[in-house]
Amino acid sequence: MKPYQKIRILECGEPLVPIPLDYFSVLSPHPYEKLGANYRGKSPYYLRRGVVEALLKAQTNLEKRYPRWRILIFDAYRPVNVQQFMVDYTFSSVLNEQGLTAENLSPELEQEIWSQVYKIWAVPSYDLATPPPHSTGAAVDLTLVDGEGNLVDMGGEIDELSERSYPDYYAQAKTKQEQMYCQNRELLNQVMRKAGFQRHQGEWWHFSLGDQMWVFLEMDSSLVARYGRVIDDVN
Repeated sequence: MKPYQKIRILECGEPLVPIPLDYFSVLSPHPYEKLGANYRGKSPYYLRRGVVEALLKAQTNLEKRYPRWRILIFDAYRPVNVQQFMVDYTFSSVLNEQGLTAENLSPELEQEIWSQVYKIWAVPSYDLATPPPHSTGAAVDLTLVDGEGNLVDMGGEIDELSERSYPDYYAQAKTKQEQMYCQNRELLNQVMRKAGFQRHQGEWWHFSLGDQMWVFLEMDSSLVARYGRVIDDVN
């Protein structure tokens, strides 16, 4: 159990609604569908209504500073079965990168690899008390696109299993290029924070509002999470 999963959830019942994609940029096909994830015929570009409203505010915040720039939505609502797919996919990817096979892993090495995987992936739990953040419809993975439609360089890839995923990895950078990475990450964080989101402590791209992680990062003991796992997300 991760620390934020101890936060109490008082589900508000707010529905998932489609993200108005005309205001944002997206990748097509969706990154996880491209890998083989099965969304069972549903669009992944849904979030809770209040989260969508806040995301629109974040886009407005961005445009005030950089006209024609867009927030690029990498991933939004993620059913638990897709969470399971991506956890398994990442585990297999780590094995392949290290030239290993699951059959020949020692228990110690297997545990080490799972520890790497779970640095960025939540456990695909159906327990209503410990939902994966994306399965609540209150978490979203993002980056930025500039006025010419180019991805803004953040100095690391979304879902990257490395130290570069930490938001402040470039905070003490000496080169101009790395300082720019830091500035770009901070721009994304500022426009999202101004709209009410909190950023994941270990992932520069992950933002949430109203879920357990958000409450944990708000550090306000009077708050409870208002978004739990989406109830139609069944195994």
